[in-house]
Parts: sequence; C-alpha cells; structure tokens
Amino acid sequence: MFERFTSAARVVVRDGVYLAEQDEAARIEPEHLLLALLKQDGSRGTDVLTHHAVTTASAKAAIDTIRRRGGLSEADAAALGEFGIDVEAVVAAVEETHGAGALSGTPKRPRSIGPRWRVPFSRDAKRVLEFSLREALARGDKSIGDEHVLLALLKAGGVAAEALTSLGVTHDKVSAYLSTT
Repeated sequence: MFERFTSAARVVVRDGVYLAEQDEAARIEPEHLLLALLKQDGSRGTDVLTHHAVTTASAKAAIDTIRRRGGLSEADAAALGEFGIDVEAVVAAVEETHGAGALSGTPKRPRSIGPRWRVPFSRDAKRVLEFSLREALARGDKSIGDEHVLLALLKAGGVAAEALTSLGVTHDKVSAYLSTT
C-alpha cells in the first residue's frame, strides 16, 4: 500500500514515527500523524488546515485537553453534565490523587529498551492508513496524498478526530474544500 503514497504522505508517516519516538510513546497514534501533518509546508493537507486556522499549537492544546479527559469528547462531557456529572471535577479529583495526566492513557515505552527500539503503529493508526487508501479510492485518485490522511484521521474517530472537530475541521468541510481547489 505504501507504494501508492505520495512523497508528502510518506513524510507524514515518517514524521509521525519520529514524533512518537521523541515522545517515548509505546505506540504511534493518530495524534502523531496529525502533528506530523501540521509540520508539512505547502501540501494539500496543510492547505486545508491552514484554511481552517489550525496550527500545531492549537492542535496540541486540543489533543492534550481531550487526553486529559480520558478521551471523552465535548459531546460526551456535555451528555454526562446533563446527568449532573461534572467531568472537569472528576478529572481534577483523579489528578489530585494519581497525578497530572492520570486519565491520558498514553503509555510510555519501557526505559529498559534502548534508543534503537522501533515504535509499532497502534490499531487506530493502522486504521487511519487503511482509511486513507479508501478515501483516495472514493475520490477517484490514483495515489494517496496527505489530504487523504487528513480525511482518514477525521473518519477514524478518536482523539485526533475529536481535536480537529473541536477546532472546526470536519470531514465534510475538508471534502468540500478539496473539491473546490
């Protein structure tokens, strides 16, 4: 499948691996692919994000907020709020007892493993790569570009999709923008 990736899409995957290694993450997550996409310059995917005023800083802040809540979306938090459950109060209480980021669910790689350890792709990151192929085929494109990775991130759900949605980026908006350019 990787032979169908454009150079921009390959760089996103490569940089996603690099970011996961820098974070000492146990797995490459879709969030690493999103942040790697934001590092690019002048590609179709970054043009879409620039059009929607998404920056690396805003994406990191959104990802951190969602991870801090244990992956709960704004809609989930609002729904729990209707039952009288204050998600922020629960998160604060858990963090007070167990430390900051206790609900983040982002395991670090074991310290016993040296620097040459390869970080595997998580199941969700693999789904993003699979969905990027599907997005390219659905659009009638012969190759998989970073714009297809962006569409796949939104379709796959999870922290990266929720972060993008909280920043005003949706699958429909990205599709519409790509159709006009």
